[in-house]
Amino acid sequence: MGGTIELPIKGTDDYFYGMNKLESVFEKELLDELYAQSKHATAKAGDVILSIGQNIRVMPIVTKGNVKVLREDNNGHELLLYYINPNESCVMTFTCCMEQHTSEIKAVAEDDVEMLLVPVTVMDKWMMTYPTWKSFVMRNIRERFNELLEAVDLLAFEQLDDRLIAYLKNKAETTGSTLLNLSHQDIANELASSRVVISRLLKKLENQKKLLLYRNQIKLLNEL
Repeated sequence: MGGTIELPIKGTDDYFYGMNKLESVFEKELLDELYAQSKHATAKAGDVILSIGQNIRVMPIVTKGNVKVLREDNNGHELLLYYINPNESCVMTFTCCMEQHTSEIKAVAEDDVEMLLVPVTVMDKWMMTYPTWKSFVMRNIRERFNELLEAVDLLAFEQLDDRLIAYLKNKAETTGSTLLNLSHQDIANELASSRVVISRLLKKLENQKKLLLYRNQIKLLNEL
């Protein structure tokens, strides 16, 4: 709480990992400014990158790894909103930066992450100067908004077992693996449910031969 988004992640002056991948996203002039103006930061899997109520001075662009964005209530219960994948950003940090609001979400490194931290001082100028920056921001706003709509639809219209299946498929797509390193409590936390209920639903899916359960691991099968 408090501070800025630059803590506790570690900044370095090394050449940015993934800059070559951004060449297809931004024009050369903007890439040069990104290198000159942004900081390179890393976070280990499980690190809290951003907390609710934290001041935001930069907008992160993920270049390696994945970041999960969550809502958290006063009792510490969490609800997964969406993932930020490589070459994407959290637009909630953009709006908070531009309007000088504190964070309303929590961001956690899903695995080891590398990011570019774009300072708030250049964002407004880049929106007017570089068409690719404006497109990048607007595209991320649209994609995150669509993902939020999907999350609301799952909460409002789907049963918990359907939400669980959607969660597992999304996790597999994000990590690029059908073997998920997850405990039943991890899933319960992110789906705002209880471990007992999640364990019962997972066992039901295993009996249906849609997945295999191991200790703190879940193997998704083609039938899922």
